[in-house]
Amino acid sequence: MICIVTGSSRGLGKSIALAFGKRKYRVAVHYIDDQEGAEKTAEQIDNSIVLKGNIANNDDVQALVKNVIDTWGRVDVLVNNAGITKEALLIKTSEEIFTDVVNTNLKGPFNMTKAVVKHMMKQGKGHIINISSYAGIKGKPGLSAYASSKAALTGLTRSAALELGRYDIMVNAVLPGYMKTDMGLRSNVKAQEQAVNDSMIKNFSDPENTAEFICYLVNTSGITGQVFNLDSRII
Repeated sequence: MICIVTGSSRGLGKSIALAFGKRKYRVAVHYIDDQEGAEKTAEQIDNSIVLKGNIANNDDVQALVKNVIDTWGRVDVLVNNAGITKEALLIKTSEEIFTDVVNTNLKGPFNMTKAVVKHMMKQGKGHIINISSYAGIKGKPGLSAYASSKAALTGLTRSAALELGRYDIMVNAVLPGYMKTDMGLRSNVKAQEQAVNDSMIKNFSDPENTAEFICYLVNTSGITGQVFNLDSRII
């Protein structure tokens, strides 16, 4: 079984890649700027390749997926994990910031999904998991670009599921919760404290738990078009 995990040099993506590797998947570890981190992730997986590319750039995406197909001949699972956030109040969010965030968090998964789908259709089977966010449902002050991109990703998930179900390609979204990853720790201290206070378990979410859930989900059948909330904050 072949799995691509975007943004898997660190954080949640790394945990997901390692969880699939533990299950003897062949894993494509993707990065855009952290080559050392990607290589360290790949070293912990028995059968892996390391691929660099900007998922917002369709030429990079086509080359990335071609590399996977040329290496292993198929792709069974795509986890659209790569994402960025840039905190700024709406009135201070420039068009450049908004575009950068949406390009990575929405256009990137669109590009990746479109690139792998033609291979999954030939196979007659596949799983696509989009990593969304609590912010995409509830919104969050200072994250208008991020929240918008994640809300739109839910729409992409459901539309793709409707189109691809006939080919036995399952498309779902997962909301992992607030984590002490590089992205989570870049938020201000007040935001981190608020996330814990809003949690029913009064703690951060665990990347390894999310990774285990995703591995479980891709081994199911007939579950598609769903948004799975693993966030313990009240919605």
